[in-house]
Amino acid sequence: MAEPRKYAETPEDLATMEDILSMSGLEFMQAIADGRLPGPPIGRTMGFWPELVEEGRVIFTGAPAFEVMNPIGTVHGGWYGTILDSCMACAIQTKVPKGSAYTTLEYKINIIRPIPIGTQVRAIGTVHHAGRSTGIADGEIRGVEDDRLYATGSTTCIIMKLG
Repeated sequence: MAEPRKYAETPEDLATMEDILSMSGLEFMQAIADGRLPGPPIGRTMGFWPELVEEGRVIFTGAPAFEVMNPIGTVHGGWYGTILDSCMACAIQTKVPKGSAYTTLEYKINIIRPIPIGTQVRAIGTVHHAGRSTGIADGEIRGVEDDRLYATGSTTCIIMKLG
C-alpha cells in the first residue's frame, strides 16, 4: 500500500543526484508516487501529485487554488504550464535509464478553456520518442469528473548520461 503523500520540506529532503542516478527514471518516479521518496515542493505549492506512473506515461492530479489566480480572476497560465511540464517531462523521465538524467529544453502549451478554481483535473503526459539524447512528449489537462479538455502541451527534453 502506498504511503501518504509527502513533499520535501527542505533541500536536504530531496533525493541526491547519486540517489537519482542509482535508479532508472521509472523506479525514481514510482518511488515518489508511492510515497517512498518525498515529492518536490512545487507539487505542494501548485496543488498536484503524481497519480499514475508507468513506462512512457505519467498522470498528475490536482486542482488550482485561489493562490494561482491572475489579476483578471482566472487561473494563471503558469499553473497550466507547470502541471503540463511536470507530467510531460516526468513521462520522459520514466524512459531514462539508470545512470542518466533529463531536463526540459522547451515546452509549449495551448489553453483551450479556463479551469474553474477547485476543479479536479488530470494532466496526462505521454512519450512519443525517448532516444539517447532527446525525448519528446505531449500532454493534456482534462477534468476528472467531466473529461473536458482544458489545455494541451508538447515538450522536448534533453537526456544526459551522467553515471
